[in-house]
Amino acid sequence: MLLTDAYTALTQAGEITADPAQIAALPFFDDVAAQMAKPAPKKKLFGIFGEDDAPVKGLYLWGGVGRGKSMLMDLFYETIPEPRKRRVHFHAFIQEIHSAMHEIRKTGVDDAIQPVADEISAQVRLLCFDEMQITDITDAMIVGRLFENLLAKGVVVVTTSNRIPDDLYKNGLNRNLFIPFIEHLKDHMTVHELVSETDYRQDRLEGEQVYFSPANADAKARISAIWQSLTGGAGGPLSLRVKGRDVILPAFRNGIARASFFDLCGQPLGAADYLAVAESVRVLVLEDIPTLSRNNFNEAKRFVTLIDALYEGNVRLICSAAAQPERLYLEGEGVFEFERTASRLREMQSADWGQA
Repeated sequence: MLLTDAYTALTQAGEITADPAQIAALPFFDDVAAQMAKPAPKKKLFGIFGEDDAPVKGLYLWGGVGRGKSMLMDLFYETIPEPRKRRVHFHAFIQEIHSAMHEIRKTGVDDAIQPVADEISAQVRLLCFDEMQITDITDAMIVGRLFENLLAKGVVVVTTSNRIPDDLYKNGLNRNLFIPFIEHLKDHMTVHELVSETDYRQDRLEGEQVYFSPANADAKARISAIWQSLTGGAGGPLSLRVKGRDVILPAFRNGIARASFFDLCGQPLGAADYLAVAESVRVLVLEDIPTLSRNNFNEAKRFVTLIDALYEGNVRLICSAAAQPERLYLEGEGVFEFERTASRLREMQSADWGQA
């Protein structure tokens, strides 16, 4: 079944609403499926594809948050009959690559990327990535060489992203070394922008309360209901690699993360970690924010930094807290400075927050 047929069936059943921008993207997925259904192309001498039997071009679908990119890719993944396929969040995949390379280096191999690419291509023909983005120089260098190897071996890549390829690793350190990969990516993947006026993720939150106080059983139940609505209750951990350490979000799916105050502010994290979270997440569910004072000053400072990163990153925040924003931090060093954080927490509750 092609994606167009599956999409049409869902709209006719009333399970999803037909969206012109999504409909315009369907033929690109269908083309990938049709090309993959053909016999695998033969390689010429030295493993290089000839002009007459070029490998299947993948798809790079980009656009604003909440427009349905992940939904389309999930549906494509479910309907394509290719048995050797894998769907994974891009950040999770990169962490796996780091681990695999670490293990291979133990054998004394200097260049671990080639063996990793060989292993992946032996197991998978179709790789579906959600939310491709690159913020780390090490990841940028690894991704460039790894993807060149995978694409050369005929692995088909379909990915979603909030950024056009030319903006990947934008303003990053030594970005000029990454630019050849961007051109390679555009040569091997069809780039399509999903332009929709509707933010379906935001629509599901329209009119919903997003700040719950006190953080009691009722608050947890209501937040769980929102999580269920946004993600279907699914999602696994997401590990973000930042300056050699891992920042763990316990639950994540399609740009929506769920964590406790302790997960993000009770750990020795800093601005770079929170910026990575804001880059990777479009909606954050943060539970059990306690009252703050000189007794938990370090946690309070981290919370202020986290909120600043989320605010600047235009991330939608859903949270439960021991008190209303203005009463979270009433005594101790930094009370005056916390007024800005309280103000931002108020602003982030507005119905149109995160739409810019």
